[in-house]
Amino acid sequence: MSFAFTNENLEQIEALKKRYPSPKALSLPCLWIAQYQEGMISLDAIEAIGTLIDTPSMEIYRVATFYTMFNLEPVGTYHIQLCKTLSCALCGKAEILEHLQTKLGIAAGESSADGRYTLTQVECLGSCGTAPVMQINDRYYENLDRKKIDSILEVLK
Repeated sequence: MSFAFTNENLEQIEALKKRYPSPKALSLPCLWIAQYQEGMISLDAIEAIGTLIDTPSMEIYRVATFYTMFNLEPVGTYHIQLCKTLSCALCGKAEILEHLQTKLGIAAGESSADGRYTLTQVECLGSCGTAPVMQINDRYYENLDRKKIDSILEVLK
């Protein structure tokens, strides 16, 4: 197994164990910690989490693959996630997606050759009142239009 939590992250997990009724309840926090540590969730990380919280690795894998916020493949430095659900679709998501694909030179589900950008369509980001919305890494961008997209991408260069 090539994945190992850092000592700092192991201490964080140990502290979390005191707040949860069962070690199995730590599946989501451990997945988050692993993803922040490595940038993605590898199969080795899933196995390490299973061992750490005494849960079959297949259960950890099922949790990791259920949620779109966990990346089982490497993503770019800037992971651009565009909401694809109804509110965003009604408010111009298709135009935003087309514009992003043109500006980045990649299609949804792809990463740029230089590893800077990954473009993903995701389920609801929970900001329907400010649609269309996207998330870049951990930051939300709302009320999107082409001009706003251009200014956001300019800052990322």
